[in-house]
Amino acid sequence: MRQPAPLANGLAASIRHDFRTRAEACGYTLSAGQLQVIEHMARQAAQLDTGQARSLYLHGAVGRGKSWLLDGFFQALPQARKRRLHFHNFFARLHQGMFDHRHQDDALAHTLDALLEDCQVLCFDEFHVHDIGDAMLITRLFQALFERQVLLLLTSNYPPEGLLPNPLYHQRFAPVIGLINSRMLVLEVTGEQDFRSLPSAASQQRFSQGHYLWPGNREQRLALHLPEPSATPITLEVGKRQLRAWLHAQRTVGFDFVELCEQPTAVIDYLELARRFDYWIIEHLPTLEDCSIAAQQRFINLIDVLYDQDKHLVLIGSRPLADSLNGSASDLARTRSRLGQLRQVISADAGATHHWERES
Repeated sequence: MRQPAPLANGLAASIRHDFRTRAEACGYTLSAGQLQVIEHMARQAAQLDTGQARSLYLHGAVGRGKSWLLDGFFQALPQARKRRLHFHNFFARLHQGMFDHRHQDDALAHTLDALLEDCQVLCFDEFHVHDIGDAMLITRLFQALFERQVLLLLTSNYPPEGLLPNPLYHQRFAPVIGLINSRMLVLEVTGEQDFRSLPSAASQQRFSQGHYLWPGNREQRLALHLPEPSATPITLEVGKRQLRAWLHAQRTVGFDFVELCEQPTAVIDYLELARRFDYWIIEHLPTLEDCSIAAQQRFINLIDVLYDQDKHLVLIGSRPLADSLNGSASDLARTRSRLGQLRQVISADAGATHHWERES
């Protein structure tokens, strides 16, 4: 049913006002690029019930407020038929649903019915593509969402042409790029200010209360009340995989980098572990440029999951964090930005924030 013009205009005005209020409360000064995005959001929200709203693709450098804009739009919408999901999480569930419905004539349609029900607005944060198999499924997914007239809002660090940069596969991803450019408003989020560097950005986040330790000596561990790694690994069942942890204490888990990132782990494994554990200790972060691209990408995916699920992280390496995060994987800029929010401990006088008790 078409929304009366006064109500539609009222919704657009409400969204503009909501963003101004949230920015003032956080101490943010909105850039011209951010204000332009907010205006487009308000206009599309006003068109929702006419069936003419156009989906939005927001891209820009890390820390420019893309997730903040997405969250603000989602919260300001009065519609109950909306979903805000991290793309990693959704895609893992999509793969599982496609497997569960593999004997149906249209496995994708059945899966979307189960995942989205009557969703009218779907927001994906941190959209990126690195696998050609995923790319082919994304083409079908976007076509299905547009056919269902779902308003899609994506954030990404890349413009559409920068997705799936591997030259071996980029041409095969061209249909998705064309679909995005033809069916979505592609907007760059610009601004000089890095939102993640502001004190108010970290005040409510568990992730940003975590620490990076180097070189991770005994004095540093004592200062944070961290246990020493167990000589006897603990085997955790994660889906069909077995992973060895050196600490398992109620909602706390400790892993070595090698176990999480040098093994053929996947995002769905990290999501399952994030469901079970709120406090993480990851030991022996190497210099990433010495690791394979696959290991670098797994580490990027792991940090994405921990950040999005807002888990407390203590990361331990043998070198300064900036030196450890050099590498050739294309998404490392986002990882550097996120890990840069951790409190760096380089001496034994750091204050303790969490007590760890080993589970018997």
